[in-house]
Amino acid sequence: MAKPYSQDLRDRVIEAVERGKMSRRAAGRHYAISESAAIKWLERLERQGSREPVGHGGHRASKLLPHRDFLEAARAEKSDITLQALCDRLSAERGVKADTSMMSRFFRKIGVTVKKRPWSRVNRIART
Repeated sequence: MAKPYSQDLRDRVIEAVERGKMSRRAAGRHYAISESAAIKWLERLERQGSREPVGHGGHRASKLLPHRDFLEAARAEKSDITLQALCDRLSAERGVKADTSMMSRFFRKIGVTVKKRPWSRVNRIART
């Protein structure tokens, strides 16, 4: 992911436009940045009063985390429940939409495996 422009460059572009020396587009061309970047920086200054870059990236918490107790109780109630059944139940009872891959990542994150292994007899010929 690209890094944000330096704060010094932002300040120079904003000051050039505020002093009336250049238009937003001209400032973008003069300082070798895209015209849209200069326009967005000044719009942000007008709307929010901030010259700082907008944060990007970072961790986004799972929307299933607040429903952890509900999901664990549903698994304890019926140990062989499928991920799709858990998704359907969560949607019906809590109004939270989730798909099986989201559910799988959630359970993997909290250390619960939901894969089922069929029961089989012990192999007498070789070690299992």
